[in-house]
Amino acid sequence: MKQSLKVSLPKLNEIISFKGFIEKETNARKFIAYCQADKGQHLADFYQKNKDVVILIGPEGDFSSHEINLAKQYAYYPVSLGKSRLRTETAGIVACSIINVINEF
Repeated sequence: MKQSLKVSLPKLNEIISFKGFIEKETNARKFIAYCQADKGQHLADFYQKNKDVVILIGPEGDFSSHEINLAKQYAYYPVSLGKSRLRTETAGIVACSIINVINEF
């Protein structure tokens, strides 16, 4: 926190099931990033500056079709994080970086 000059400590929540997570009520904009061909436009095209956001990043091997369809039923909008296929470890960092850059300008 000191090095990044951020004023809040990130909170880590207990592990819950995928379905349990997407069923939770939130006022945040909800997105799902995945590798399949029918994904939406880039995250940067839809994110609104300084708004709360939830972005689902899939496991290694991507989300299953069932998980993608279930997320869409709970109003998660499909987005792309760019043309490159990213590993799970880097996709979350890329998503956070996109949001951070938009919020800074």
